[in-house]
Amino acid sequence: GASLIEIGIPFSDPIAEGPTIQEANVRALKNKVTTDDVFEMVKKVREKSDIPLCFMTYLNVVFHYGYDEFFKKCQDVGIDGIILPDLPYEESQEVKDVCYNYDVTLISMIAPTSKDRVEMIAKEAKGFIYVVSSIGVTGVRSEIKTDIESIVKSIGVTGTRDNTSFANNLEEIIEHIRQVTNTPVAIGFGINKPEQVKEFKQYADGVIVGSAIVNIIKEHGSQADEPLKEYIQSLTN
Repeated sequence: GASLIEIGIPFSDPIAEGPTIQEANVRALKNKVTTDDVFEMVKKVREKSDIPLCFMTYLNVVFHYGYDEFFKKCQDVGIDGIILPDLPYEESQEVKDVCYNYDVTLISMIAPTSKDRVEMIAKEAKGFIYVVSSIGVTGVRSEIKTDIESIVKSIGVTGTRDNTSFANNLEEIIEHIRQVTNTPVAIGFGINKPEQVKEFKQYADGVIVGSAIVNIIKEHGSQADEPLKEYIQSLTN
């Protein structure tokens, strides 16, 4: 039921991630998973599937590999886009100059704190726009908030919240985006329940689920196929 699959490349300092994906990075690095190993995995996936694939990693990984070599490899194995959460919009041109030469789309991220930069970022966005649902880092949440209260309570913290209310200004951010672009909007960070997906579908084009899927893989290992299928179908049905 997934429309696009986001694939993480392990990195030692994943600053946008909560404990679940931090631990996944540590497990991968302990098992000596390299960027080339991930490329090889994508190559094998492409032999069986043409679903859009998007890397999620950090700028140092790409810079160290070499921009031209990295994005040429992306093109060769069939990667469609890349998300770099530590790349500021104002410094993104050096990456865009290379990745677009190899038909790889740099996905723009807009956070609740973007404020006056929302329109500027949205106007140039391609592929889809990744709207960050809440202040803090990735991880399972039962409540999605973008207000000042949540900044105080949850900066740098992931985990379960007490209820399933949704902040109105997230919808306002998306309305602002719609005024300047037709690029699809997907909401991420903390989403893990069907009722959350149902809520966001009222005003967004998609949702991004990461930590909940990583937890299933951690729990079931090589037997995760069916639990993953059941979980994703519960979100998309």
